[in-house]
Amino acid sequence: MGFAMQCSSYGTCISICVPHRFPQTPLSFHVPAYHWNRFKSARKNQRMMVLCSVDDRSNNLGSQRKRKIVEHVCLLKAKQDLSEDEENDMLDYLYTTQYQMGGVVAISLGRISAPNPERYTHALFMRFQKKENLEKFYDNPFYLKVLKDHVMTYCHGLTNVDYESEVADEMLSIFRKGEEFNHGVEFVLLISFNEDALGNQAEHALASLASMMLESPSLIVQFTHGLNLSLSSKEYTHGVVIRFRSVEAFEIFINSKEYKNAWHYKFQPIVHKSFSLHFSVDPVGTEIM
Repeated sequence: MGFAMQCSSYGTCISICVPHRFPQTPLSFHVPAYHWNRFKSARKNQRMMVLCSVDDRSNNLGSQRKRKIVEHVCLLKAKQDLSEDEENDMLDYLYTTQYQMGGVVAISLGRISAPNPERYTHALFMRFQKKENLEKFYDNPFYLKVLKDHVMTYCHGLTNVDYESEVADEMLSIFRKGEEFNHGVEFVLLISFNEDALGNQAEHALASLASMMLESPSLIVQFTHGLNLSLSSKEYTHGVVIRFRSVEAFEIFINSKEYKNAWHYKFQPIVHKSFSLHFSVDPVGTEIM
């Protein structure tokens, strides 16, 4: 296998952050990592943000700045008889695309952990510095060749969701680096809000989800969301990506009364369609071959 921190099986996955220089622009904030207690442990004077990332390096939330980033989610439907060698080839080449273009600051990919009605089998997450980098990514000759020769050869379906969001203007948060990002669970939630709910109602629902993120820093490392910008896939209006600290943290949050109530009362009345998936992030090895 030819890349750093590659997994022996893509049932788990890799998560690498590739440093690039950023221009000086505003940044986001970090939530101090105090203990979680049924979503009620957040300090009362913390203001809610529709994006949150966990960090115990700064307790001064008022001075936090934000950095705009662009998230790219690609879902794949692999053929049923996909062999392990074919799977490794596909994911290896997808992972390698980050080295063939500028503007990629983080990447994770892997085999989706549970069967789903849409029959997606694999997911790719990439973070770009800005929209221009994402646009160049779609037109990059190396990426197009990878799609043709090493992805669509093994797959019969592909869905992209792209959105602009913000993270704390701090290197570990931007690049998804550090111990917190070396393992855990990547959770992807795609939502299609009813047309008459786009705007205040949708933002209010997403804000309620963000509020729970703030109140569960011992479970969640980072959370972003945004309006789908993809020109090729308009099936969903919004995308959400949450990095959980562990499988156990993921299960605690998803099965919690607070999350279920938020989904039932805030989202279901205004959601036309939704789809969620998760995959494990467990780096194995550190050498590039």
